[in-house]
Amino acid sequence: MDRQNSDDIMKFLDGMASSDDVLFGFLDEGNHSPEDYPDSGSFAGGEESDMDNDAAGCNSEESKTFWNEQEQLLQATLYRTSSVETKIRQATKEALKEVRSKGLQCVCRRPATGGCRSCLRGEVASRLRDAGYDCVICKSKWRSNHEIPAGEHEYLEIVDKSGSKKGEIRVVIELSFRAEFEMARGSDEYKRLIGILPEVYVGKTERLKSLIKILCTAAKKCMKDRKMHMGPWRKHKYMQAKWHGTCERKSVMLVDTETEEDKSVMPKPRVSMLNYGIYGNLSSGMGRPAAVAVV
Repeated sequence: MDRQNSDDIMKFLDGMASSDDVLFGFLDEGNHSPEDYPDSGSFAGGEESDMDNDAAGCNSEESKTFWNEQEQLLQATLYRTSSVETKIRQATKEALKEVRSKGLQCVCRRPATGGCRSCLRGEVASRLRDAGYDCVICKSKWRSNHEIPAGEHEYLEIVDKSGSKKGEIRVVIELSFRAEFEMARGSDEYKRLIGILPEVYVGKTERLKSLIKILCTAAKKCMKDRKMHMGPWRKHKYMQAKWHGTCERKSVMLVDTETEEDKSVMPKPRVSMLNYGIYGNLSSGMGRPAAVAVV
Protein backbone atom coordinates (compact mmCIF):
# COMPACT_ATOMS: atom_id res chain seq x y z
CA MET A 1 0.00 0.00 0.00
CA ASP A 2 2.86 2.39 0.81
CA ARG A 3 4.37 2.01 -2.65
CA GLN A 4 1.41 3.73 -4.22
CA ASN A 5 1.47 4.68 -7.90
CA SER A 6 3.52 7.85 -8.37
CA ASP A 7 0.77 9.44 -10.49
CA ASP A 8 -1.61 9.15 -7.54
CA ILE A 9 0.99 10.77 -5.29
CA MET A 10 1.36 13.75 -7.62
CA LYS A 11 -2.41 14.14 -7.92
CA PHE A 12 -2.56 14.08 -4.14
CA LEU A 13 0.01 16.89 -3.89
CA ASP A 14 -1.28 18.90 -6.86
CA GLY A 15 -4.83 18.86 -5.54
CA MET A 16 -3.60 20.40 -2.33
CA ALA A 17 -2.36 23.55 -4.06
CA SER A 18 -5.77 25.09 -4.64
CA SER A 19 -7.96 23.06 -2.35
CA ASP A 20 -6.95 23.13 1.30
CA ASP A 21 -10.63 22.98 2.22
CA VAL A 22 -10.88 19.62 0.43
CA LEU A 23 -7.58 18.35 1.75
CA PHE A 24 -8.26 19.13 5.39
CA GLY A 25 -12.06 19.22 5.21
CA PHE A 26 -13.74 21.83 7.38
CA LEU A 27 -11.53 21.24 10.40
CA ASP A 28 -10.27 24.83 10.39
CA GLU A 29 -13.69 26.48 10.29
CA GLY A 30 -13.48 27.23 14.00
CA ASN A 31 -13.79 25.73 17.44
CA HIS A 32 -17.43 24.74 17.28
CA SER A 33 -19.01 23.14 20.27
CA PRO A 34 -20.59 19.69 20.02
CA GLU A 35 -23.74 21.23 21.50
CA ASP A 36 -24.20 23.02 18.16
CA TYR A 37 -25.29 19.67 16.72
CA PRO A 38 -28.18 17.54 17.93
CA ASP A 39 -27.62 14.02 19.24
CA SER A 40 -23.85 14.47 19.48
CA GLY A 41 -23.54 14.03 23.23
CA SER A 42 -23.07 10.27 23.14
CA PHE A 43 -19.69 10.73 21.47
CA ALA A 44 -18.48 13.72 23.48
CA GLY A 45 -14.98 13.41 24.84
CA GLY A 46 -14.25 10.28 22.82
CA GLU A 47 -16.82 8.13 24.59
CA GLU A 48 -18.33 5.39 22.43
CA SER A 49 -21.89 4.20 22.40
CA ASP A 50 -22.53 0.45 22.43
CA MET A 51 -25.90 0.75 20.69
CA ASP A 52 -26.30 -1.65 17.80
CA ASN A 53 -27.78 0.00 14.75
CA ASP A 54 -28.71 -3.24 13.02
CA ALA A 55 -32.38 -2.63 13.71
CA ALA A 56 -32.28 0.71 11.89
CA GLY A 57 -33.22 0.72 8.27
CA CYS A 58 -36.24 -1.58 8.33
CA ASN A 59 -37.89 0.99 6.12
CA SER A 60 -36.76 4.04 4.18
CA GLU A 61 -37.81 6.50 6.90
CA GLU A 62 -35.74 4.78 9.57
CA SER A 63 -32.85 4.50 7.17
CA LYS A 64 -32.99 8.20 6.37
CA THR A 65 -33.04 9.03 10.08
CA PHE A 66 -30.03 6.78 10.71
CA TRP A 67 -27.89 8.42 8.02
CA ASN A 68 -28.87 11.90 9.11
CA GLU A 69 -27.84 11.10 12.66
CA GLN A 70 -24.51 9.63 11.53
CA GLU A 71 -23.79 12.73 9.48
CA GLN A 72 -24.53 15.00 12.43
CA LEU A 73 -22.33 12.91 14.73
CA LEU A 74 -19.51 12.93 12.20
CA GLN A 75 -19.66 16.69 11.69
CA ALA A 76 -19.84 17.36 15.44
CA THR A 77 -16.78 15.18 16.08
CA LEU A 78 -14.78 16.74 13.24
CA TYR A 79 -15.64 20.29 14.26
CA ARG A 80 -14.45 19.81 17.84
CA THR A 81 -10.82 20.92 17.84
CA SER A 82 -8.26 22.38 20.20
CA SER A 83 -5.59 25.05 19.82
CA VAL A 84 -2.89 22.35 19.79
CA GLU A 85 -4.59 20.48 16.94
CA THR A 86 -5.13 23.70 14.98
CA LYS A 87 -1.46 24.64 15.34
CA ILE A 88 -0.22 21.22 14.21
CA ARG A 89 -2.74 21.15 11.36
CA GLN A 90 -1.40 24.43 10.01
CA ALA A 91 2.19 23.18 10.29
CA THR A 92 1.21 20.03 8.37
CA LYS A 93 -0.31 22.16 5.62
CA GLU A 94 2.92 24.12 5.29
CA ALA A 95 4.99 20.91 5.24
CA LEU A 96 2.86 19.43 2.44
CA LYS A 97 3.07 22.64 0.42
CA GLU A 98 6.84 22.65 0.76
CA VAL A 99 7.08 19.03 -0.38
CA ARG A 100 4.95 19.83 -3.40
CA SER A 101 6.97 22.92 -4.36
CA LYS A 102 10.30 21.10 -4.15
CA GLY A 103 9.07 17.78 -5.53
CA LEU A 104 8.97 14.38 -3.87
CA GLN A 105 11.95 12.10 -4.42
CA CYS A 106 11.78 8.43 -3.53
CA VAL A 107 14.77 7.13 -1.51
CA CYS A 108 13.59 3.54 -1.18
CA ARG A 109 15.73 0.60 -2.26
CA ARG A 110 13.48 0.32 -5.29
CA PRO A 111 12.58 3.97 -5.90
CA ALA A 112 9.30 4.83 -7.59
CA THR A 113 9.25 7.68 -10.09
CA GLY A 114 7.65 10.68 -8.45
CA GLY A 115 7.88 9.18 -4.95
CA CYS A 116 5.78 6.86 -2.80
CA ARG A 117 3.49 7.25 0.20
CA SER A 118 6.19 6.07 2.60
CA CYS A 119 8.65 8.71 1.42
CA LEU A 120 5.92 11.35 1.63
CA ARG A 121 5.43 10.48 5.30
CA GLY A 122 9.17 10.76 5.89
CA GLU A 123 9.39 14.16 4.19
CA VAL A 124 6.44 15.58 6.12
CA ALA A 125 7.75 14.19 9.41
CA SER A 126 11.19 15.68 8.79
CA ARG A 127 9.75 19.13 8.13
CA LEU A 128 7.55 18.97 11.21
CA ARG A 129 10.57 18.10 13.32
CA ASP A 130 12.45 21.04 11.80
CA ALA A 131 9.48 23.19 12.85
CA GLY A 132 9.98 22.08 16.46
CA TYR A 133 7.46 19.24 16.78
CA ASP A 134 8.23 15.84 18.28
CA CYS A 135 7.03 14.00 15.17
CA VAL A 136 7.76 10.31 14.61
CA ILE A 137 6.71 7.62 12.17
CA CYS A 138 4.59 4.98 13.91
CA LYS A 139 4.22 1.46 12.57
CA SER A 140 1.40 -0.50 14.17
CA LYS A 141 1.21 -4.28 13.95
CA TRP A 142 -1.42 -6.69 15.19
CA ARG A 143 -1.87 -10.44 15.14
CA SER A 144 -4.80 -12.32 13.70
CA ASN A 145 -7.53 -13.75 15.88
CA HIS A 146 -10.97 -15.27 15.39
CA GLU A 147 -12.38 -11.85 14.49
CA ILE A 148 -9.79 -10.03 12.38
CA PRO A 149 -6.73 -10.90 10.25
CA ALA A 150 -3.21 -9.73 11.02
CA GLY A 151 -2.00 -6.47 9.56
CA GLU A 152 0.21 -3.42 9.86
CA HIS A 153 -0.10 0.30 9.19
CA GLU A 154 2.11 3.39 9.22
CA TYR A 155 1.15 6.93 10.20
CA LEU A 156 2.65 10.02 11.83
CA GLU A 157 2.28 11.03 15.44
CA ILE A 158 3.21 14.14 17.41
CA VAL A 159 3.47 14.17 21.19
CA ASP A 160 2.77 17.63 22.59
CA LYS A 161 3.73 18.30 26.21
CA SER A 162 3.36 22.07 26.27
CA GLY A 163 0.99 23.68 28.72
CA SER A 164 -1.38 20.76 29.22
CA LYS A 165 -2.75 20.06 32.68
CA LYS A 166 -3.67 16.54 31.60
CA GLY A 167 -0.13 15.67 30.56
CA GLU A 168 1.05 14.91 27.05
CA ILE A 169 -1.30 15.09 24.07
CA ARG A 170 -0.92 12.62 21.22
CA VAL A 171 -1.92 13.92 17.80
CA VAL A 172 -2.26 11.53 14.86
CA ILE A 173 -1.48 12.66 11.30
CA GLU A 174 -2.94 10.38 8.60
CA LEU A 175 -2.11 11.56 5.09
CA SER A 176 -4.74 9.43 3.35
CA PHE A 177 -7.51 9.31 5.93
CA ARG A 178 -10.54 9.31 3.63
CA ALA A 179 -9.13 6.47 1.52
CA GLU A 180 -8.97 4.23 4.59
CA PHE A 181 -12.79 4.13 4.75
CA GLU A 182 -13.79 4.23 1.08
CA MET A 183 -15.71 1.23 -0.30
CA ALA A 184 -16.20 0.65 -4.02
CA ARG A 185 -19.62 -0.93 -3.42
CA GLY A 186 -20.74 1.49 -0.76
CA SER A 187 -24.23 2.95 -0.93
CA ASP A 188 -24.87 6.55 -1.93
CA GLU A 189 -25.56 7.40 1.71
CA TYR A 190 -22.26 5.88 2.82
CA LYS A 191 -20.30 7.60 0.05
CA ARG A 192 -21.85 10.92 1.00
CA LEU A 193 -20.77 10.36 4.60
CA ILE A 194 -17.22 9.50 3.55
CA GLY A 195 -17.15 12.60 1.37
CA ILE A 196 -17.34 14.71 4.53
CA LEU A 197 -14.02 13.35 5.76
CA PRO A 198 -10.83 15.34 5.18
CA GLU A 199 -8.18 13.82 2.95
CA VAL A 200 -5.60 14.53 5.67
CA TYR A 201 -6.56 13.91 9.29
CA VAL A 202 -4.77 15.83 12.03
CA GLY A 203 -6.28 15.32 15.46
CA LYS A 204 -6.06 13.79 18.90
CA THR A 205 -6.23 10.02 19.32
CA GLU A 206 -9.40 10.32 21.41
CA ARG A 207 -11.20 12.12 18.58
CA LEU A 208 -10.00 9.53 16.09
CA LYS A 209 -11.54 6.74 18.20
CA SER A 210 -14.93 8.44 17.98
CA LEU A 211 -14.63 8.92 14.21
CA ILE A 212 -13.74 5.26 13.68
CA LYS A 213 -16.76 4.17 15.74
CA ILE A 214 -19.11 6.33 13.68
CA LEU A 215 -17.67 5.25 10.33
CA CYS A 216 -17.56 1.54 11.16
CA THR A 217 -21.17 1.66 12.37
CA ALA A 218 -22.12 3.26 9.06
CA ALA A 219 -20.15 0.65 7.09
CA LYS A 220 -21.92 -2.17 8.96
CA LYS A 221 -25.31 -0.63 8.22
CA CYS A 222 -24.40 -0.14 4.57
CA MET A 223 -23.35 -3.77 4.10
CA LYS A 224 -26.45 -5.07 5.87
CA ASP A 225 -28.82 -2.98 3.77
CA ARG A 226 -27.14 -4.21 0.60
CA LYS A 227 -27.18 -7.80 1.90
CA MET A 228 -23.42 -8.07 1.45
CA HIS A 229 -20.79 -9.68 3.65
CA MET A 230 -18.65 -7.19 5.57
CA GLY A 231 -14.96 -8.03 5.26
CA PRO A 232 -13.04 -8.42 8.54
CA TRP A 233 -10.70 -5.60 7.48
CA ARG A 234 -13.73 -3.26 7.66
CA LYS A 235 -14.60 -4.15 11.23
CA HIS A 236 -14.29 -1.76 14.13
CA LYS A 237 -11.53 -3.72 15.89
CA TYR A 238 -9.42 -3.90 12.73
CA MET A 239 -9.71 -0.16 12.05
CA GLN A 240 -8.95 0.67 15.68
CA ALA A 241 -5.81 -1.46 15.53
CA LYS A 242 -4.42 0.70 12.72
CA TRP A 243 -4.00 3.75 14.95
CA HIS A 244 -4.53 2.48 18.50
CA GLY A 245 -2.79 -0.88 18.59
CA THR A 246 0.76 -1.78 19.57
CA CYS A 247 3.12 0.39 17.54
CA GLU A 248 6.81 0.95 17.01
CA ARG A 249 7.83 4.61 17.06
CA LYS A 250 10.77 5.54 14.83
CA SER A 251 12.38 8.97 14.79
CA VAL A 252 12.92 10.54 11.39
CA MET A 253 16.66 10.84 12.01
CA LEU A 254 17.02 7.10 12.59
CA VAL A 255 15.04 6.29 9.47
CA ASP A 256 17.27 8.53 7.33
CA THR A 257 20.46 7.07 8.84
CA GLU A 258 19.36 3.53 8.15
CA THR A 259 18.56 4.43 4.57
CA GLU A 260 22.03 5.84 3.99
CA GLU A 261 23.67 2.81 5.59
CA ASP A 262 21.67 0.49 3.37
CA LYS A 263 22.97 2.35 0.34
CA SER A 264 26.62 2.14 1.49
CA VAL A 265 26.66 -1.59 2.25
CA MET A 266 28.86 -3.38 -0.29
CA PRO A 267 28.22 -7.00 -1.25
CA LYS A 268 30.59 -9.53 0.31
CA PRO A 269 33.13 -10.90 -2.20
CA ARG A 270 32.63 -14.52 -3.12
CA VAL A 271 35.68 -16.69 -3.58
CA SER A 272 35.86 -19.19 -6.39
CA MET A 273 37.53 -22.57 -6.01
CA LEU A 274 39.67 -21.56 -9.01
CA ASN A 275 41.38 -19.01 -6.74
CA TYR A 276 41.45 -21.20 -3.67
CA GLY A 277 45.24 -21.25 -3.33
CA ILE A 278 45.64 -17.52 -3.92
CA TYR A 279 43.08 -16.47 -1.32
CA GLY A 280 44.38 -19.09 1.07
CA ASN A 281 47.92 -17.77 0.96
CA LEU A 282 46.74 -14.18 1.41
CA SER A 283 44.49 -14.95 4.36
CA SER A 284 46.55 -17.37 6.40
CA GLY A 285 49.96 -17.63 4.78
CA MET A 286 49.72 -21.42 5.09
CA GLY A 287 47.91 -22.30 1.88
CA ARG A 288 44.52 -22.64 3.59
CA PRO A 289 41.93 -19.86 3.69
CA ALA A 290 40.21 -18.95 6.92
CA ALA A 291 36.81 -19.07 5.15
CA VAL A 292 35.94 -19.87 1.58
CA ALA A 293 32.62 -19.39 -0.18
CA VAL A 294 32.08 -22.01 -2.85
CA VAL A 295 30.21 -20.93 -6.00
